Amino acid sequence: MGAQAHRATQSARPQDVNPRWYVIDAADQVLGRLSTRVAMVLRGKHRATFTPHVDTGDFVIVINADKVKLTGRKREQKLYRRHTGYTGHLKTVTADDVLKSAHSDRVVRNAVRGMLPKNTLGRKIFKKLKVYSGPEHPHAAQKPEELHLG
Repeated sequence: MGAQAHRATQSARPQDVNPRWYVIDAADQVLGRLSTRVAMVLRGKHRATFTPHVDTGDFVIVINADKVKLTGRKREQKLYRRHTGYTGHLKTVTADDVLKSAHSDRVVRNAVRGMLPKNTLGRKIFKKLKVYSGPEHPHAAQKPEELHLG
């Protein structure tokens, strides 16, 4: 048997990652399909250098979050629950109410947050998501590229 070449799995290091900026138009996009794609890009799974314990993902800007589509009767039936901390104070609001409110971007934020790891790395990755209800965003200086879904 000859000398074997030593092959080791290459792990990405934080200093080697060069994050890019992407902008996604959520208008008439189905919430779940949009969120899975956004979560994948945030996490870095679209890269060949993906490493589970390193933040290899990119920044994602989502615009027109208030125009996102929900299939079936989710708009009336999907519920968002939160607790105030007081006994019996469980607040419930429908997806339709959230989308009509001033905080319509929370529907997209919550969907993506649920698809990220529930640990310190997941919280760090989530900060790279920028969601805006309207078509405007203040990140023009980062020269974000259009990311088409599908």
